[in-house]
Amino acid sequence: MTRTRIKTLLAAVLTAWIAATNATAQDRADYILTPEAPATPRINGARVYGARPGADFLYRIPCTGERPIAFSAEGLPKGLSLDPATGIIRGAVKKAGTYNVTLKATNAKGVDSRNFRIEIGDRIALTPPMGWNSWNCWGNSVSQEKVMSSARAMLEKGLADYGWSYINIDDGWQGIRGGRENAIQPNSKFPDMKALADFLHENGLKFGIYSGPWAGTYAGHVGECADTEDGRYAWIDSGLVDEYYKIDRSRVSRDTVRYFTRYNFVEQDARQWAEWGVDYLKYDWNPNDEYNVRIMSEALRATGRDIVYSISNSSKVAMGDYLRRYANCWRTTGDIRDNWDNMSKIGFKGQDMWAAYKRPGNWPDADMLVVGKVGWGPSTHESKLTPDEQYTHITLWSILSSPLLIGCDMAELDDFTVSLLCNSEVIDVNQDELGLQASRIYGDDKYATYLKPLHDGTVAIAMFNLSAEPMKIGFIPRSIGLVGDQKIRDIWRQKDIATCSYRERWETEVAPHGCFFVKVSPVKPDAIPFGYEAHWK
Repeated sequence: MTRTRIKTLLAAVLTAWIAATNATAQDRADYILTPEAPATPRINGARVYGARPGADFLYRIPCTGERPIAFSAEGLPKGLSLDPATGIIRGAVKKAGTYNVTLKATNAKGVDSRNFRIEIGDRIALTPPMGWNSWNCWGNSVSQEKVMSSARAMLEKGLADYGWSYINIDDGWQGIRGGRENAIQPNSKFPDMKALADFLHENGLKFGIYSGPWAGTYAGHVGECADTEDGRYAWIDSGLVDEYYKIDRSRVSRDTVRYFTRYNFVEQDARQWAEWGVDYLKYDWNPNDEYNVRIMSEALRATGRDIVYSISNSSKVAMGDYLRRYANCWRTTGDIRDNWDNMSKIGFKGQDMWAAYKRPGNWPDADMLVVGKVGWGPSTHESKLTPDEQYTHITLWSILSSPLLIGCDMAELDDFTVSLLCNSEVIDVNQDELGLQASRIYGDDKYATYLKPLHDGTVAIAMFNLSAEPMKIGFIPRSIGLVGDQKIRDIWRQKDIATCSYRERWETEVAPHGCFFVKVSPVKPDAIPFGYEAHWK
């Protein structure tokens, strides 16, 4: 075959690949339901935020609208200050208590305000954490440059304006022990952890890191215990690692480093993370045990820094009360994958048992979001979930009040994925201050209907079609405890779509593996039902 012929064939293949990619992107664009945010200011995200007395306080007011926006806040407790240009609140509050604040945002198009409650006390993570984690995208190939890229994308693509805030490094950052604390130091892929944390904090974002209590982590980097009192590891001393101090899997199995020793460095590492400015720890091993859950919790608390403590993986419900006492989040499953069977099994079959343990400050975690470009390594691919399945994924995680951690390459977010992640009303359901997990009120192997009470007295209802055929799904307000005519609001489209008598059935057609997400509220909130007037007086 001639060189010219080879070039022609390669050009044809490239053209076909670009056409297929563009067609796929256009197909996803056709599925966008979320309306564009208005030019007027709109304050988004949680309505409550918790911090401990004396701890560093950092909160970026999530707000969409035409820039520039001027921010103000009435009722901030002593010790906090607001940057009016960025909307970032910083400082520390010494006195415990509840502080009711009014946030305000103003631009050339209008004004928005929102009541915001600051709780200074013993609990943090009063709503499910929202952010990004590196594993489902980069796996062990993560680097400081890639993390910075995701952080910039969170800002530039507007996700921070909806409450997304954590930038979490998963396994792959660890080098050997050293420094003042003889703590784990970063490998050469992370030349300056403090500079990374400072960049995030300057922009109102939070910094997360990863470790585990074994001598080695799942990927084969060093963990919280060591072979010797001075923090040395036999496999490193023997040269059985690559240039990043990761186990050389061609010479030794990763399983051989998953063991406990008598020498742990939990307190030293916690102090090092606090010095860097870490705000979130993912702590990963299986099976979880009470001792290791507790000692890391105590070490984090001893630093004086508010660090969200997230246990991974496959926690068991028998440990629920113990986890609730010591951890903020805990993974209820193994690792998620971007296919319907895995995602739906995790979401629909693995979460209901955890409802009793979910409350502000405690969040059973259904694992990361597999939308956008994922890959678990150096290369990525578009999520294998269909658009309808992605709507089901986000809707289910929202109504379950699961932590929301994006797992894709943030720099490669397309318009469809941004629309999935930047719907203020979907986020409101997840971030509702009551912190309740939805209950499954109807369903079988073909469909499922979930209901979640919200803080304003309304309810969110998600109807899922688990089958491969379109299906009509609905409910009768009276049968689920709602009295009086009800207003039905499409949460994804952010519009009111129907009014329903409380005695009548309301239903809609739901696509295969798809969902319909609504908020149901009384047409007349203070109305007394007919025939009840005498009893109400």
